[in-house]
Parts: sequence; C-alpha cells; structure tokens
Amino acid sequence: MKISNFFYTLLFGGLLMTLYQNCSDEPVKPIILIDSDNDGVEDNIDNCILISNPDQSDSDNDGIGDVCNELNSAVPLAYCENGFADIFPCNDYDLMAWIRLGTLGATAGNDCWGWTDSSTGKEYALMATDSNTSFVDITDTENPVYLGNLPTASVKSPWRDVKIYKNHAFIVADNAGNHGMQVFDLARLRNAPNPPETFGADAVYSGFGSAHNIVINEDSGYAYIIGTTKNGPFAGTTLFINIQDPSNPVFEGNFQLGGYSHDAQVVTYNGPDTDYIGKEILIGSNENTVIIADVTNKANPTIINTVNYSNTRYTHQGWFTNDMKYFILGDEEDELSLGNNTRTVVFDFTDLDNPTYSFDYFGLTLAIDHNGYIKNNTFYLANYRAGLRMIDITQIGNKSMDEMGYFDSYPENDEADFDGAWSVYPFFESGNIIISDINRGLIVIRKKGS
Repeated sequence: MKISNFFYTLLFGGLLMTLYQNCSDEPVKPIILIDSDNDGVEDNIDNCILISNPDQSDSDNDGIGDVCNELNSAVPLAYCENGFADIFPCNDYDLMAWIRLGTLGATAGNDCWGWTDSSTGKEYALMATDSNTSFVDITDTENPVYLGNLPTASVKSPWRDVKIYKNHAFIVADNAGNHGMQVFDLARLRNAPNPPETFGADAVYSGFGSAHNIVINEDSGYAYIIGTTKNGPFAGTTLFINIQDPSNPVFEGNFQLGGYSHDAQVVTYNGPDTDYIGKEILIGSNENTVIIADVTNKANPTIINTVNYSNTRYTHQGWFTNDMKYFILGDEEDELSLGNNTRTVVFDFTDLDNPTYSFDYFGLTLAIDHNGYIKNNTFYLANYRAGLRMIDITQIGNKSMDEMGYFDSYPENDEADFDGAWSVYPFFESGNIIISDINRGLIVIRKKGS
C-alpha cells in the first residue's frame, strides 16, 4: 500500500462511520465504528488501518504508524534499471532482498509459501530447501532476518512442500523415507531468542511416509496429501487429513479414483456452476490428465469429470482464476520434449460437468514452466530458467494473455532445463513477492512504484 493510498484509506475508513442528526439538532451520534485490522483502534483514528498496531507507534510523528512506514518506505537492494537489477534481467520489478542458500543451510531450493502474522502485521517467507524449511522475516526488506529453520524429518530431498493454516506450517517431502507431515507453530517466530535457530516440530503426523505435495483448503481446515509414494500403502493416492486442530491431525480417508496426483488445488467452490456452490472441489494435475472431483464427503469422494488436452507430456500444476471460470495449467515436459516455447494451457471450467479446452498461451522463451499462481488479474509463473514471469490475464475470456513484466532469477540463459525459479508466493498485502530459486535461494521482489 503506497503512502499516498494510506490517506485515501483513512478517509474511506472515516466515511464508514455513519453519522446522523435529528431535526431538533441533537449532537451527532456515531452509529458504526470500523476496525479493519482488529487491533482495538477504530479506523477513523488508526494510523495504520490495514495492519494491526495497537500501540499506534509513530516514531517520526508523521501521522503514519511505524509498521506502515516499514512496508512503504523500503529502498530496493537493486532497482530494475536498463533491463537489470543487480545481475538479474528484469522488467518493471525491483530486487528488494536476496538470501543465499548457504545462509539457509542448504544446497538447493524448492518450494515456498508466505505467512502474515495477524497479530503484528509482519510478513515471513517460508523457504523449502533440500535440507530444511527456512523462515525469514521480510517485513523490513532492507534488513531481512533469517530466523532459522526446521530440519527435514528424515533425509535430504529435492522435493519439499509447505503450506499454512491457522498460523501453523505443514510440511511434506518426497523421496524422503518416513518423513510424514511436520507441523510447526509459526507464532514461535515472533520471539525467536537468538536467531538463527534450529527449531523442532510441534507435531509430526506419521500416517504416511513420503509425499510430493500438500494442499490446504483454509475454508474447511483440511490438508490434502498429494502424491504419496506409488509403491507404498496408499499407492500414490491423495490423503484427507483434518487439521482443524493443527497440533492433532486426523486421517479421514483417501482418494483412490483418478490415480496419482502430482499437484492439486482444493477450493470451497463459489464459481459459475451453481450445481457445486459450497462444495469442496479438487482439481488434480494427474501426470497425463486433469481431474475434477467433489471431495466434500471424505468417505465418498467422486470424480466429476476428467479433462484431456493435446501434446500432453506431464500434467504438472494449475490454478483457478479468481472467478473460477478458467483453470490455467502447466505441462512440465512439453518444452523439453517438443521444443516449443513455454506453453500454458487454459481450460474453460464454467460448467464443471462439461469442462472444455480454451487455448494455449506461449511465452517468450524456451524455458520450462513450473508453479503458477493467480492474484487478481495477474498470473505469476515460476518459469525455471526464465525466472518469474508476470502475465496479464484480463483478456482471458477473449483467449488472450500478455506478459507485462518479469524477474529472471537465472540470468545464464532461458533454455529448457531444471534450474532457476521453482515457485512464487505473490499474496502479501505489502506487494512483496517471493521467489524460491533452486540455485540462488530466496529472492524478494516488488513491482516498481508499489
């Protein structure tokens, strides 16, 4: 949020306090008081409306809370100028911070996610590596703080995945023996006494060994363990774990239909197909097809439909648009085997019973696509050796998408190979975006002027 927008937000918050005055000129009486960040200070007098700061600290007496100043005044580590930010090719995105793998106690990076502490407004990057899950306070990007890491529960792995629910991190790893699911209370990061620390897990669910991925539906409080070991007791199927009490996960079944899922998205559906409003819908990227399933009833999940597309090589990962009309999919191996530029496949999911292929979007390089997420009308694509690409999907209904910016975390080349940007987390309110890079660690960027 820009400082200029702060005053607009303050004005808007003040207008939400509805006043009335009767015909006998009685004093104006407040009817509604809004406290957007639930910090006990109403918006009309709060000096940082959207981020909790009950102490209203304002060190420079500029009328703007210190916590808001921290998020708005950060100076980039390197501006994107003349096509570069430090060593990284870029377009419209500045380099805010860079934490190398060696600092994180790792030799290779993989997944990432983010956590905003609702009590303090602070932002944390969670970086999964071959050896651990690392925690970095990026609230002040000029002075990021590596707080420490949670080591692997078994052995090193090139595939580790982390997601968040109720201020807890849930972590799985593939090809990692009896790793299970680690649970870590992120509130412990608030007062780490002597960072960097080596943390222990608060709980470990050991009902399975290895898994490629974890998906969490925060609306329902269920974790979906994706891609369990194919030759294990669950034969690669998806597990349903109730995590409503985060420290006491409970197994509630598994999804045997549709085969092995490599990745998935699970949502409480609120899209255009009225048949499924309020249902818990799983979209599985199942190596050679996409499945749509109703997993509301954990004892009786059902496949709604399967979706095929041409030139399938490895159906990897996808994400709903905000209106749930379209599903944007990445096939991880078509660039490598077919030689095409980065291909993104778009499906029309207006009718879940009758999903249709819409169009292919081709990027500007030969690089392989990996994980992609959507915020508003931007598709953020971790594009391996081409780094992170920002793609405008405003015209997706007209079968058109356009790249509007990028930050290339692998400057050597844009060839089709498995280096560079593994994943991205673009959902921080501040505008900070984190990239987990296989070779270079944790990178924080921000759109110029944001």
